[in-house]
Parts: sequence; C-alpha cells; structure tokens
Amino acid sequence: MKLTGSRILMETLLEEGVDTIFGYPGGAVLDIYDEIYKVNIKHILVRHEQGAAHAADGYARASGKVGVCLVTSGPGATNTVTGIATAYMDSVPMVIFTGQVPTSHIGTDAFQEADITGITRPCTKHNFLVRRVEDLAETVRDAFHIARSGRPGPVLVDLPKDVMQAKTEFTATIAPKQDLQDSVVPDTDQLRQALELIKEAKKPLVLTGGGVILGGASEELKEFARMLRIPVASTLMGIGGFPGTDPLWLGILGMHGTFYANMAIGNCDLLIALGVRFSDRITGKLSEFAPNAKIVQVDIDAASINKVVPTHMPIVGDCRPAIQWFNKQMKDGYTVSDKERKEWLDQIDKWKSEAPLRYGRSELIKPQSVIEKLHQLTNGNAIVATEVGQNQIWAAHYYHIDRPNNFLTSGGLGTMGYGFPAAIGAQVAFPDRTVVDIAGDGSIQMNIQELATAVNYKLPVKIVILNNGYLGMIRQWQELFYDKRYSHSKLSQIPDFVKVAEAYGAVGLRTDKPEEVESILRKGLETPGPVIMDFVVDPEEGVFPMVTPGSSLTDISLG
Repeated sequence: MKLTGSRILMETLLEEGVDTIFGYPGGAVLDIYDEIYKVNIKHILVRHEQGAAHAADGYARASGKVGVCLVTSGPGATNTVTGIATAYMDSVPMVIFTGQVPTSHIGTDAFQEADITGITRPCTKHNFLVRRVEDLAETVRDAFHIARSGRPGPVLVDLPKDVMQAKTEFTATIAPKQDLQDSVVPDTDQLRQALELIKEAKKPLVLTGGGVILGGASEELKEFARMLRIPVASTLMGIGGFPGTDPLWLGILGMHGTFYANMAIGNCDLLIALGVRFSDRITGKLSEFAPNAKIVQVDIDAASINKVVPTHMPIVGDCRPAIQWFNKQMKDGYTVSDKERKEWLDQIDKWKSEAPLRYGRSELIKPQSVIEKLHQLTNGNAIVATEVGQNQIWAAHYYHIDRPNNFLTSGGLGTMGYGFPAAIGAQVAFPDRTVVDIAGDGSIQMNIQELATAVNYKLPVKIVILNNGYLGMIRQWQELFYDKRYSHSKLSQIPDFVKVAEAYGAVGLRTDKPEEVESILRKGLETPGPVIMDFVVDPEEGVFPMVTPGSSLTDISLG
C-alpha cells in the first residue's frame, strides 16, 4: 500500500522497536509530528535541541537501546551537533532525524537550510540525506543497523520536507537487520598467545573501558578477574564494568586517577586492556606508560589498536567472546594460587594504605562528603549522571558504581551541560529507578531549561549541585599552573537555584552547613518529582590525585 514518507518513518521506527523519541518540532518536520500524534511512540518535548540529543544519549547508555531524537532543519539541526559529537566520542548508539528544506531548495540558502550532513560528517558514524521516498524505509533500517553494530555510534538521517510528503509503496519487514557485533569474533590464535602471556605474568593488571559495557561483558570480566585474582583499573567510560566495591577494584587511572591505580600501571608486567582506546587523559607521558608491561589490547575497532599505545598482542574483536574464551580455558585446568598473586596484591594493598582517597574536614561543606553520603543513602543503586569538571571526577572517585550502564558521563568530548538531560533520558528509560545528576554550578546552567521537561513529564530526577562559585576545574588549573590568575573562572552572578527550581515548578533545597548535608539529601531523595539540592561547598577544594600534563602517571600529586 502507498504511504507518505512521514508514515513510512513511523512504521520503520516501530519495526525497530523504538518506544521513545526526544524532540522539538519545527516547520520542516510538521508532517512527521502529525504522524507521531497517531502512533504509539512516546515523544518527550525538550526545551532545546541539544537537550534532545543528550537525553537520547542518556537513554541509550542507561538502557542499552538505540536512542532517538527528532529536530527540525537549520538551527534545530545544528543545535544537536554538540550532543552528536559527545555520543560519537563515547561510542553511543543513536539515530538523529533532522528535518530539511524540500529537495528542490537544497543549495539555494533557503529559509532554515543547513548542510547538516556536511556539518556532522566528522562526528557521526555515518549520515544520510534521503532524496527519494522510495529509499526512506531501507535508509532508516540501515541507520539503526549501523548505529548499534560493531563499535556503536550516532547516525544522522536528514529528511527533506517533500520526501516526507511524497507517497510510495511500503512493505513491512518482520525482523530488523542482523547486527554485525556478533560476527566480530576474536582470532583464536591471538587469544591463545595472549593466554600464554597471562599465564606467565607475575604482576598482571586489567584496564577496563567502555567497550566492556557496550559489549555486555561485565559478568565475564568479574569471573575472569576473580578467578585469576587480577586487580582491575578503569577509564572514566569503563566505570561500572567491574564492581566499584570489589576488593580487586583500583578505581580510575590517569590524570585524576587513584594513586594505587597509577602505581599499578607503572609497575605491572602485563596490561590487559579491554575495550580501551588509550585517551591522552589516561596515558600521561606516553614513553613512560606501563614501561615494564607487555600489553594485550582487545577492541572491536581495529583502528583503535596500536593507534596510541604500541600493543604486544592485538586482538580485534568484541570483549565478551574474548573474555568468555579466556574463562573457558581457565576452567579447563588453569588456576592461580594465593601464593602466586600474594606479592603483587600485597604491594597494591600497601599503595592503597599509603595514599587512599581522602580529603580534609572544615567548617565548609566538602564536595566529596556530599557524594559519599549520597552513595550511602542510595545504597549505591542510583543511576548517576555527571556534568564535566570537578564534579565528574569526585563522582567517579566517591560514588562506587557496581553495575554497568549506571554511570553516565561525557568522557571523550567533556561536554558541560551533558549530565542533566542525560539523566532525563535515563529516567524516561527507568521511571522507577533513582536517577541523580551530580553537577557544578557552572555546568548545570548550560541546559537548566530542561527543568521544564522534567516537571512536564513528572520525571523525578534529582540534581545535586556542588556549588563552589567557580568554574572549578578551570580555577584549579589556574591556581596550580597560572600563579592564581583566576581569569574569568569566578562565577560572580550565581542564580538562587532554589528560586530557579520553584520558578519551573520543581523543588529547591539549599545548605552551606556540613551538619545539614544528610538531611537535605534525604529530603531531596524522598520528595516526589524533580528536585535541585544546592550544596554551597568549599570554593578552594581541588580534585586530587592529579598528574601534571606531560608527566608520568607515577609522578602524581596527592594535593
């Protein structure tokens, strides 16, 4: 039967199992919005298109599904670019639908025209401009297939208005295309050689990254590390891939890594890197990264192997079948005795006792104490989103995540304003879970308009603001490296966040007293609906440990 392009879009979205779209209407997509009105797909109206992209991202990270957003042409499309680049850097499966002027107008500088496929080519896994309605259904199916296959990522589909109005025959398909991820099976000979390195190692270390979470390999990693008694460090994106309360857990490594994770990297004789792309923030001085170690790198993306750090044993493939293969071999007769690991684990315990994560006490609220208390009151079971900066690293250190998909943060791009709309997306995916955005007073203002979205849909997202009156990480760098010349890092006009919350119809709470932290958190968590909890914290508190840029990871300042 013949259907309009707009109707075909809805039918293919239903085929792909889409139940939620985050979007903002405009002239170029009115025909699509008219069809949304008629189908059983939830639409979340955001207040800014960047919010739509971040919300779709948070929905995808928390649920493991493909996130979907829909915006209009021109400024609507360009407003999503930061969100698309954020998802691209962190390998998040998303499909972004953008309206476009009619095909006859493309290239004429028509009203609200932008070459969004050209603009987003560097920050999408793939993008499409649909010029014929006959190609629409297959293009949408391809978009979802590409977004979730192999190394996931965002895919943009640009939809000219006349294509959405045109009609063509439509044939439904029963099953979506088979994804490619299952076909990226590691080479057995490479796995066998890696296994020999694992057996020979006296001081092995696992470095887990986002690929473990995206590949659904967290359970396999737990079994692997515990069976062989190998300590585990993580990138920012890998948080939750291994339980943060496990004795083998060393926390994050790198510029703001724990002392013991960084020391372990500097002294291990084998580094097993699982789903890690070796960002500059985790390697420090490259020539001194893991200087005594042979490196096994498992990654689904061949381009990520040997890209930054030379690898002794490259394994191209998904993390899950690789770790499953290792685990099967171990169960078939290879075990590690307590004696074999004792010296290495004792050394790590010594580093932990020498320099645990710690902070001072004072008459001012310490931001770390807020996060510690939040972890205690939620029993570590919240989905935590963060903004970017000091709040992000404090959250990574002091809110111990035990499960995958429960820590949502902008790792690669470092996008301020990400956390709150991402938390909204996660709350839509899990309406009965506790979802918290840990924010700074600077970053929360970048997308604070999404309070209207949370209130409108009765989404009980909790926002914990660590309010220090500065762009905190910038202030810290200016203190350490620019002789305390605080050039434009002080936020001299901070809004009253309690009044802001109330203006949007949410609840606002505030304190500057350490003894009130627990009661404010408890009240905020128990209050129905969205809540802002504004904690006025020590303005000079820094994020430590810290490695000076260009230094070795073991040359670490404890603050």
